[in-house]
Amino acid sequence: MIYIVLLLISFFLTYFIKNYMIKKSLVASVNERSSHTVPTPHGGGIAIAITWFIGLFYLYFVGQIEANLFYALLFGAVISIVSFFDDIYELSPKLRLIIQAIVAIGGLYFLGGFETLTFGIFDIQNPIFTNIFAFFMIIWFINLYNFLDGINGYAGSEALFLAVAGFILFGGNHFLVLAMAVLGFLYWNWNKAKIFMGDVGSTLLGYNIAIFTIYYANQEPTNFWIWIILFSVYWFDATLTLIRRKLNGERLSQAHKKHAYQRLTQAGWSHYKVTNYSIGLNILLFILVYSVPNIAISLFASLILLYICIKFVDYKQSFK
Repeated sequence: MIYIVLLLISFFLTYFIKNYMIKKSLVASVNERSSHTVPTPHGGGIAIAITWFIGLFYLYFVGQIEANLFYALLFGAVISIVSFFDDIYELSPKLRLIIQAIVAIGGLYFLGGFETLTFGIFDIQNPIFTNIFAFFMIIWFINLYNFLDGINGYAGSEALFLAVAGFILFGGNHFLVLAMAVLGFLYWNWNKAKIFMGDVGSTLLGYNIAIFTIYYANQEPTNFWIWIILFSVYWFDATLTLIRRKLNGERLSQAHKKHAYQRLTQAGWSHYKVTNYSIGLNILLFILVYSVPNIAISLFASLILLYICIKFVDYKQSFK
């Protein structure tokens, strides 16, 4: 019953936020980085965040979530609040980075740090190295999720996929809370979007995925690679695009439209088609994780699959 209530909260909150943003003319302007052509209200991520934290508190009070995971995820409220003001006032990149660093440290503190980074044939358990690695990973996940929130349904469907996959593989009710929080928003964001998520939603989702990755890796080190595979559509595109732009001598802080999903829309694909194909790719990655017992083979196969997809995107719209 609680999950139906959360779905309705997300659904109606998004609806009211959409109408309020339109009334106050708080719409996302079209610029050189935009993949949309019509000014559309943003801030729908507020509904995701409110629903998510209501659900988290419920799980905590009924004893269905461990305290360390609860507090680590709750600390994500900081990034949501700051991102909310960033959506409105466009805060400086330096301030955003400082807040992200604080949030990363807080999340790691409540999780008790990142214990083991395994590579199969050897493990790294030096807490200095593992926690520095986890610190930068959290910041990167926050930012890359924000980078790839650009077309209708794309960021929301990714979060819904990860929530469903996480529940199937690990069984935590926090995944159901996340699914409901995102699903209510997605109704208004799918296909012809009536509202966008904004930084308030995308940065929180990136933070949550990073926390899940570390939390489950601390339970079983190979779980780290499971989450890396599940989230690979996003990190592979964002990381490869960053590297390619660096090799091109571009200023990395400059706005661009070179991510794979952006280039597909430039090639004439609709937002709906790109999002649906990304869902299909995610399902293939889940099948790899679920059906192949050797995580190294799953990772290798997923990287080959992603490389083929990038070459296809390059064929459709070259990386210039």
